[in-house]
Amino acid sequence: MYPTKIINDPIYGFIKINNPLILELIDHPYFQRLKRIKQLGLAEFVYPGAHHTRFHHALGAMHLMDQVLDNLKAKGYSISAEEREGAEIAILLHDIGHGPFSHVLEYTLLNEVKHEDVSTLLMAKLNEHFKGRLNLAIDIFENKYPRKFFHQLVSSQLDVDRLDYLSRDSFYTGVREGFIGSERLLSMMDLNNEQLVIEEKGIYSTENFLMARRLMYWQVYLHKTAIAAETMLIQILRRAKFLFSEGQKLTCSGPLKIFLKQTHTWEEFSTKENLLIAFTELDDHDVWAAIKEWKNSSDKILRHLCTHFLARKLFTCKLGSQPIPKAKRLEIEENIKREYGISDEELSYFVIEGSTSNAAYVQGDNTIKMVDKQGQVVELLEASDLPTIQALSKIVKKYYFCCPKSVYLQGELS
Repeated sequence: MYPTKIINDPIYGFIKINNPLILELIDHPYFQRLKRIKQLGLAEFVYPGAHHTRFHHALGAMHLMDQVLDNLKAKGYSISAEEREGAEIAILLHDIGHGPFSHVLEYTLLNEVKHEDVSTLLMAKLNEHFKGRLNLAIDIFENKYPRKFFHQLVSSQLDVDRLDYLSRDSFYTGVREGFIGSERLLSMMDLNNEQLVIEEKGIYSTENFLMARRLMYWQVYLHKTAIAAETMLIQILRRAKFLFSEGQKLTCSGPLKIFLKQTHTWEEFSTKENLLIAFTELDDHDVWAAIKEWKNSSDKILRHLCTHFLARKLFTCKLGSQPIPKAKRLEIEENIKREYGISDEELSYFVIEGSTSNAAYVQGDNTIKMVDKQGQVVELLEASDLPTIQALSKIVKKYYFCCPKSVYLQGELS
């Protein structure tokens, strides 16, 4: 028997858990692994306090799910004990498929495999272990349950996942612009034909939520220094993969070696149990330990990248509304080849171009709905009288260019 457990959370205070199945899931190794995966990947390179994990976030999101279900019950909606348990488990396990450094390596260790798909596989595996007791949670997670608002609370443009990570990431980074009053938003949630809606008086809280999300993306999630660190880490693993393919031996953990020695397709990953088990043994520590070993590698590219990454001598990252001019890029490439003595084929490890985009609010099927006192349901853009919401719905695209700082400065001074 599991007693009631009380967790002291820095965001919400005491979180009480008294469901035996949920306590067993929290104690399972698949979920405990989330303690070793940072919520914000490499944001600690910019914000030293950003050391919180996916474990913290999952518990916080489950707490918010518990709160919003209490509020809906208080408004007269019927929510059974089984539905509550299913919804809480669905949000508790929604990030269980994240690999090391969360989103940073999502398409590096696994080829075009989304963490949501891995979460689905792991939930199915847990369901076998718990003899079908996660059936309802999986239906909610996969949006197969008839009462659609349960899935909307797990995954939508205004869900408890986003409500928690905005507040939590704001707290740990110290970026106060991301703070939102989640309690008011949760209390403003209502239902209309089993769909999630926001009461009319919650419109300004909703707008504040969207604005906070926009600010957090450009100040934290897409910060240029974080992008620089992420691109370096990706190049380190790219180089390690290449060296393995060339038959070179590199020291790293067994699970990490499995994914570096060979690129596995989704079909292989979803059907070969040994690959899934190996993935559940991977976390941030495997990668850090490997980088510490590889800084002494005989390969000069891997050695340089690892040494500089560990010393926080990151690439410079230029972020702007237009790509870097071609002439500037060619000049930098020539400087890199000359300074590092590398070939054209090896340039891609030192010159990284790409783009990133963000829209705080996306119009489409998954829009936020508002309900007025007469019961009329309208889409947020129609309900809002602020031009800010129109602006937040526009996709902002920025181009980034990363390369060694010393080489970039050579071009600046010449």
